[in-house]
Amino acid sequence: MQALSPLDGRYRAKVEALAAYFSEEALNRARAEVEIRYFISLSKESGVKQLPKVTASQEKALHAIYKKFSTKDAAEIKTIEKTTNHDVKAVEYFLKKKVAKIKGLNKHTEFIHFGLTSEDVNNLSYGLLISRSLKAVTIPAVSDLVADLKKLAVANRSITMLSLTHGQPATPTTLGKEMLVFADRFNRQLDQLKDFRMSGKFGSAVGNYHAQKAAYPRIKWEAFGAKFMKSLGLDPLANTTQINPHDDIAELSHIVFRINTIGIDLSRDMWHYISRGIFGQELIKGEVGSSTMPHKVNPIDFENAEGNFGVSNALFAHFAEKLPISRLQRDLSDSTVQRSIGTAFGYNQLAISSLRKGLSKLSLNKKIIQKELDSHPELLAEAIQTVLRKNGVSNAYEKLKAVTRGTHVTKKDMLDFVEKLKIPKEDKNTLRKLCT
Repeated sequence: MQALSPLDGRYRAKVEALAAYFSEEALNRARAEVEIRYFISLSKESGVKQLPKVTASQEKALHAIYKKFSTKDAAEIKTIEKTTNHDVKAVEYFLKKKVAKIKGLNKHTEFIHFGLTSEDVNNLSYGLLISRSLKAVTIPAVSDLVADLKKLAVANRSITMLSLTHGQPATPTTLGKEMLVFADRFNRQLDQLKDFRMSGKFGSAVGNYHAQKAAYPRIKWEAFGAKFMKSLGLDPLANTTQINPHDDIAELSHIVFRINTIGIDLSRDMWHYISRGIFGQELIKGEVGSSTMPHKVNPIDFENAEGNFGVSNALFAHFAEKLPISRLQRDLSDSTVQRSIGTAFGYNQLAISSLRKGLSKLSLNKKIIQKELDSHPELLAEAIQTVLRKNGVSNAYEKLKAVTRGTHVTKKDMLDFVEKLKIPKEDKNTLRKLCT
């Protein structure tokens, strides 16, 4: 009831899956994972003689620190941060206490956060969290939406309906094909989302590994860092400033932005189909459509989807525009912006959920569809004039324009026009069938 964001209040249940990747607790868990895995990698580097290679039991205990990371651990880090006023340093101090309790490692805790700047830990942590959230939440959600659209397309593949171009009656289309248009558009972006990989920056204060090289100049730190980042499933960046330049998040933002935009387009089209009566909506007992008009069954799921896709896009647009820009070797403005990445994905997830709910409640009204088609026999003009062109009839377009443009015509008018045509019998019979 007192949540500042509706994602953590009204809509929490619908975006709960994202909390495992974008809560502050999740971020600190990821930071702990990066630090621990780095510590283990250092121990296996023969040139770091002061840190013995961890034993199998020590390695298991180290991995357990982040694998069993609890809300209590997260709270402890927050308590430490009250003193440090630095979240990554608080994680370092927390881990040093944990590692010191592992037999044989109490003298080696200074290799936690060895030679690192906070951005080394942060960017790799975000890389892990975003990569995992895409695989576990976002990609499945978009895939499920595509499956819904394909199911709707198959069920209505033979349903012919009136088209509207420029808001005006146009050549008929099939409802199934219209749903496949959106399925194909989502699939194109989904393919790019599946191929996308987060990048990683690792290299101390300004990306040169100066701190590590000062301590161990003979180690090939660039190769070490690249290998470590690959072990996390991230693409290593060879040349950086203090920070990951965030081109990866910008690229991802543009992909999700397009997914959201397609979602807005679909939401608006479904809203129009419902407004025209082509689709009705399932009645839910006890549900109210309007506080004063009892007859209303509003397309609220599609309206909610449109609104939430828009909020998500506002954030992703800002990420793409702002994050790749950093003054000289770094400024801190990216840090506070990155904290809202989960919010952007939250509104995306919420919008997809609303869109899928709306699609699940649709019921087709064939009578309305046929009534619309019957009310616009002038739509046959395109087919008729094309047949005339085929047969070399001059000014075919102009002849049909004179009969149909800006005036009300009936099927009889169109049939009378066809009967006067001097074209082969087979083609005339085809046009007669269209007009009856």
